[in-house]
Amino acid sequence: MPTHRTAHTSGFTGGHHQRPLHALLGRGKLTEIMLWRDKKLSAAILGGFSFIWFLFEVVEYNLIPLLCHILIAVMLILFVWYNAAGLITWNIPEVYYFEIPESTFIFLYNKLNWFLVKFYDISTGKDLTFFFLTISGLWLISAIGNYFSTLNLLYLLFLCIMSVPVMYERYEEEVDYLANRGNQDVRRFFRTLDSKFLNKIPRGPVKPKYK
Repeated sequence: MPTHRTAHTSGFTGGHHQRPLHALLGRGKLTEIMLWRDKKLSAAILGGFSFIWFLFEVVEYNLIPLLCHILIAVMLILFVWYNAAGLITWNIPEVYYFEIPESTFIFLYNKLNWFLVKFYDISTGKDLTFFFLTISGLWLISAIGNYFSTLNLLYLLFLCIMSVPVMYERYEEEVDYLANRGNQDVRRFFRTLDSKFLNKIPRGPVKPKYK
C-alpha cells in the first residue's frame, strides 16, 4: 500500500523531508550529466567511453599506439585548420582552447584532500561500524576485481555512475522503502555486534579538538 511505504520512507529519513537527489549530488555540470539533464551530452560521453572500452577490450588496441594516432590526427587537423583559415572564412584556433582551467586543478586538489581526511578518520576507528563496513566494501571490490580486468571494472563503475543516479531518481520511493528495511536489519546486526564484541576492544584516548 502507498501509505505503508510512505511511513517507512519518512522513518528512514528521520521524519524530515528528503533533499532532492540533484541537491545531494551538487548542482555542477557533473551532476547534470549523471542525471541526464542534457541528454545529448550524457549520451555523447557514454558513447565516447563505450568506444574507448571497445577499442581496448574488443579490438585490443594498445594504449601507446592509440595516443600517438590521436595526437597525429589532432596535429593534422590543426595544421589544415590553421593554414586554411586565411583562404576560408575560418577563425584561427587559439592556444587557450587547449589550456586546462586552473579551477580544474583546484577542484581535484580539494577532492584529494577531502578523501585523505576521510580515509584517516575512518582508519582511526572512531566509528567502528563504519570502519568495518569500509573494510567489507574494499574486500568485496577486491574479490570482484579478481574476475574482471581493470578496464572492465572501471567501465562497469562508469556505467553505474551513469545509470544508478537517474534510475534512483525515477524509482526513489521504491528504493527508499527497500533501503529502509535493509538499514534496519544492518543496524540491528551491528548493535548486536557492538554490544558483544566491539565494546570490549580497548581504544586509545580521544584527543580534544581545539578551535
